[in-house]
Amino acid sequence: MNSNISTIYGLALLVGDFLAVMLAFTAAYILRVTLEAGPFIPITSGDYIRLFLYLSPIWLGIFALLGLYRRDVYEWRLKEFGKLLVGCSMGIMAMITYEFIVDRPIFPARIMAVYALLIGYALLILERTLLRAIRLLARHRGVGIVNTMIIGDSQHARDILDSLRNPRSSGYNPIAVVMKNAPSWFKGKHFTSLDHALSALENLDVHSIILADVADDPLVNEKVLAAAQENHCGFRFVPSQQGIFAGSMEVELFQGMPLVYVHTTPLIGWKRILKRAFDVVVSLIGIIITSPIMFLIYLALMISGGSPIYRRKRLTRYGKYFNIYKFRSLKIEYNGLDPEEGFAKMGKPELAKKFRANGDKLENDPRISRLGRFIRNSSLDELPQLFNILRGDISLVGPRALIAEELNKYQKKSLILSIKSGLTGLAAISGRKDIPFEERRQLDLYYVQNWSFWMDIKILLRTFVSILQRVFSGQQD
Repeated sequence: MNSNISTIYGLALLVGDFLAVMLAFTAAYILRVTLEAGPFIPITSGDYIRLFLYLSPIWLGIFALLGLYRRDVYEWRLKEFGKLLVGCSMGIMAMITYEFIVDRPIFPARIMAVYALLIGYALLILERTLLRAIRLLARHRGVGIVNTMIIGDSQHARDILDSLRNPRSSGYNPIAVVMKNAPSWFKGKHFTSLDHALSALENLDVHSIILADVADDPLVNEKVLAAAQENHCGFRFVPSQQGIFAGSMEVELFQGMPLVYVHTTPLIGWKRILKRAFDVVVSLIGIIITSPIMFLIYLALMISGGSPIYRRKRLTRYGKYFNIYKFRSLKIEYNGLDPEEGFAKMGKPELAKKFRANGDKLENDPRISRLGRFIRNSSLDELPQLFNILRGDISLVGPRALIAEELNKYQKKSLILSIKSGLTGLAAISGRKDIPFEERRQLDLYYVQNWSFWMDIKILLRTFVSILQRVFSGQQD
């Protein structure tokens, strides 16, 4: 929950800003009609509000460009209020410009623009002050407090530590430090050895690590970053030598001090919300469209005997286990059996070795039923995973959902588990199961570290094309 608190607060700000601006324009219209006498261009309240809804993204986009949804804007009230005034003025000017270009009235009277600006600015300040108060109240109850470890013995490190003395105000609770001499007021865990501190991370409830003193030895810095990723901790460092770290970076003001935040993956914050919203919409549409096909497959498998649905434990984000759903493609007598047991049961144990040696794949696998072969080749056996996506177990696109034994083959286990597994992915469109495991592993890691929404779209399109090619060519999976 602590890792998502900034995103949740940012989303609350976005919704609150939208409602505040909408209320301001509504109030401006009412004031003009009620208080002002004299002619004005006739426009109904419905048309007026509809125009605002169409153009409201302009306001929110301006606020975003001004940095009003970044972490560092929360640190300074005057800075935030100044940016709000600039944003409101730019939003009004953008609407007046649009009105002039399209020759369509937005403000029936010019005084309404002034009303909207003044009321909007006041409501935005009130809304953001209220959200700050709610956030402060939550912190007083221990919600949203980020437990932090600070590494360094310089004045930078001590300044950062001192700025976090009041967790309810800062939102950060320094529970561990790595320095020679800790201040007398500090009551948390004090380490003088970096190795001891990193080895103790697993037993400490640390959410974020701040490396105040970047080491001259890049291997030391990489060790700290690896420990942070392994324990799913946020990682920041004072930007003295930014080039030493690989990954997605973001410069932010942290308690008034510029720090560099190293992200394991670009898929954070708003991008993760966008990806999840896309998953929900597409999976819902997919379920509705394919429900007749799923019903027919379910009915056919049920008639053949046994459960039509195959379930197996898989790993997804942060090492969470979930049941992945597929339509059963094996003959009923081999369903639920390990390959060794299944091939032994049919009197062909030698096929198990061939199956394992070929990367858990066997051409013309005799355990697969005729219907099972068709739904595998057409990927129809994976349609039930749309429900996994809707539930949030997996995503449409992501790394392959692993079993525990496969995870041990990854050196960077925390990296591959930093995002949700996917129904399809780079490996799936790069050769299905024909590529070796090492190449699949590299493709999955590349996806995690280089994610983009456009990459997801391209993978989905190529997956669809690949399925059609297999179906029409009769290629077997």
